[in-house]
Amino acid sequence: MNKNFLLMMMGGSGTRFGADIPKQYIEIDDVPVFVYIVEKYSKMPEIDEMVIVSHKDWIDFVEEWVRKLDVKIPWKVTAGGDTRSESVYNGLTAMKESAAKDDVVLIHDATHPYVDIQGTKDVIEAVNEFGGATLGAFQYDTVYQMNGEHFIEKVVPRQEIVSGASPEAFRFGDIYKIYSTSTPEEFERMTSAGAIALAHGIDMKVIQADVINLKITYKNDMEVFKKLAQTYFFEK
Repeated sequence: MNKNFLLMMMGGSGTRFGADIPKQYIEIDDVPVFVYIVEKYSKMPEIDEMVIVSHKDWIDFVEEWVRKLDVKIPWKVTAGGDTRSESVYNGLTAMKESAAKDDVVLIHDATHPYVDIQGTKDVIEAVNEFGGATLGAFQYDTVYQMNGEHFIEKVVPRQEIVSGASPEAFRFGDIYKIYSTSTPEEFERMTSAGAIALAHGIDMKVIQADVINLKITYKNDMEVFKKLAQTYFFEK
């Protein structure tokens, strides 16, 4: 039977956030942001193993917290690279020892501080059927295309637009082959696994997200998470 692997991406330095430490390690109610996500995934029976890609200076910190959680599934922490794509490749390489080609890899970015349980299950099913899938936030407001001077040029049909969310997922054999053969220029040009997968002909099914698609990029995003962490995203 195929296994499902979580690849937890948190190797960045968070320079745009403007804090003294990377945003994924900031503590909310005495718990680092990434721990909320790891704990939730580790309790899903659908997740068989976990690889966490950490900033190299924070590996000991991450391992200490995961041990505190007493995670029951196999897990390991590996260092990220100089770019997002290198970090994904490092994580897939760390997974290679135990992952078969048809196993599912779920890539979750720690800047998305939530776990959509049902959405994740549906993403897994979609990968097994189509080869690739992603959670996505559908658009309900009017969507415009603007020019470089911020003037509206046209209305874009909102039913054709979706905001990428976490996780995005693929068969291990497919995505590992792509990352192990892609050029540095391709890594630099395409920062998301979805973009790289599409460029290599992997079909991706969009699964509608059932949670607010929050991404922590700036400090006001963290303020939103602080207010909703215990009452919405990770309600006990």
